[in-house]
Amino acid sequence: MKLDVIKLDGKKAGSVDLGEDIFGLEPRGDILQRVVRWQRNKAQAGTHKVKTRSEVNYSTKKIYRQKGTGGARHGARSAPIFRGGGVYKGPTPRSHAHDLPKKVRMLGLKHALSAKAKAGALVVIDEAAANGKTGALAKQIKDLGWKRVLIIDGAEINADFANAARNIDGLDILPTIGANVYDILKRDTLVITKAGVEALEARLK
Repeated sequence: MKLDVIKLDGKKAGSVDLGEDIFGLEPRGDILQRVVRWQRNKAQAGTHKVKTRSEVNYSTKKIYRQKGTGGARHGARSAPIFRGGGVYKGPTPRSHAHDLPKKVRMLGLKHALSAKAKAGALVVIDEAAANGKTGALAKQIKDLGWKRVLIIDGAEINADFANAARNIDGLDILPTIGANVYDILKRDTLVITKAGVEALEARLK
């Protein structure tokens, strides 16, 4: 699979061969859904908490005598049936993460890359480099017609480019090791540097 390589100023800079086993697969929604669900559940804080009967601030004194009142038998106002009482089997802090085989995670990343390639939303650039000026980079992004874009660079991100891109709305940058299914799918355009392509192919072989 051959794709043209461009520079940030829009000029052509040759072409690159993309592996069919990574960028040419038929995207499967079920695999993408499994990986995205795994990612989002792992990121969920799980800090929801309610007070149980033993934690509410109530006296434990018996509210009235056991017999002779004509009412139900109760021991304390902290019982769940009373207003202000403890919550029965409510949520407690826990991890929402679940296991997903590494092979499925790798396959999900391949299918996400293939989905962008099939949709024509994959762009390969020569390099992600800038002079550190946000305005100049923002103009280049606008001229290229990119709005919600994710740029995947090689092992490390160019520091000047990262500084220039920091305040540009809708532009995110990740090193190859940070490439993931959720971030790829939620952007309109996926941009990968030549170094990023090489690193991704090495990672996913």
